Formats: sequence, structure tokens, C-alpha cells
Amino acid sequence: MKKINWQYALGETLIVIIGITIAFSLNKCSENSKDKKLRTAYLENLKSDIETDKKSLENNLLKLTQFQNDAREISPFLNTNSKEKMSVLEKIFKISSLIEFIPQDITYKTLINSGDLKLFHDLKLKSGIQKYYSGDLHKILKAYERQEIIHREYLGRYYIYNSDFDKMKDNQFPFEDEKLLKRIIQSLGGSYGIQITATKKGIAQCDSIIQVFDKQLRSH
Repeated sequence: MKKINWQYALGETLIVIIGITIAFSLNKCSENSKDKKLRTAYLENLKSDIETDKKSLENNLLKLTQFQNDAREISPFLNTNSKEKMSVLEKIFKISSLIEFIPQDITYKTLINSGDLKLFHDLKLKSGIQKYYSGDLHKILKAYERQEIIHREYLGRYYIYNSDFDKMKDNQFPFEDEKLLKRIIQSLGGSYGIQITATKKGIAQCDSIIQVFDKQLRSH
């Protein structure tokens, strides 16, 4: 019976174990490097999305402020015999436009659907991302929804049933039931105020999370 060289066998076993450990470590390093690159890509894309949101909100803030001022100027002329009533006609048509906010959330949806949110180990960063997309945006969109409802349920119907645009050819005010139109305009003015408040908060929230992203990107 052949004697086993235990010293040799032990040496071979150690070599195998060391080899496996080194291979595992190299693989782990490679995975960590890939995770870091993917995490950085997500951060850059999220930052870009939120910067786009911020720009949209800033543009909306200018429009909303102007529309709110227009609504205030229009109301005193409605349901009166003022000869200057035609002067606000252009502003009525102007504020009939819907101001929308469509957030850029493709990167966030990809992050959630892929399960890659686990790549973010910083709890402050992770909670900041979730708060913005699940909480802050929801509040902003709810504020914009109010104006949408007024346009859809009231202003749109008013134009269908209470307007005669042929009168404009004879330089006549084209709207009937001006009392109703005045109430709709005043409701719009109120909705603009709510939107302006929500929009300002949204811009501040964008700035806040962008700062968090910048800090994370600098540390990568």
C-alpha cells in the first residue's frame, strides 16, 4: 500500500484554497468596480433628470405668475358694461392654455424595476431619492391637477356652450353668462396661487437633492 505524503497533500490543498481565494477576491473587486460604475451612471442620470425638472418648474413659475396677474386684471371687466372689456379678450385666451409639468422619471423607474436601488448604500441618499419621486413630485402634480380639472370640467364646457366667436367679427365680446366666466377665471387665479407655491417648493427640493448628488459624485 502506497504511503500518502501528507505534507505534499496539505501543500497542494493550501495552494488550491489560496487560488480560489485570490480568484474570488479578484471577482469581487471586478463586481465592486462594475457596481461603482453603474451607481455613478445612475447618479449622473438622476441628476440630469432632476435638473430638467427644475428647469421646467422655473419656466412654469414665470408663466404661472403672469397668468395669475392676467386673471386678476380680467376679473374686474367681466359681468360689467365696460367699454374696455375687449381689451382683456387676448388675456382670456392666453390663460386658457394649460400649464403642465411632466417629471423626468425614466431613470428612477429603471432603478426601481431593475432592483438596482440596492446599489445605493447611503441611507440619506436612498431616502432622498425615494422622497423626491414618491412624495415631493406627487404633491407638485396634485397642485397642477387642480388647474387641469378647471380647464377640463369648467372652462372647456363654458367655451362650448357659452361662446359665439362670430361676434368677434363685429368687434363684440364673444362670451355669454359672464358671471359664470368670472367665477371660472377667479378659480383659475386661485389654482395658479396653489401651483406657484408648489412649484417654488419643487424648485427648492430639486436644488436640495442635486446637492446630495454632487456630494456623492465627488466622492466617487
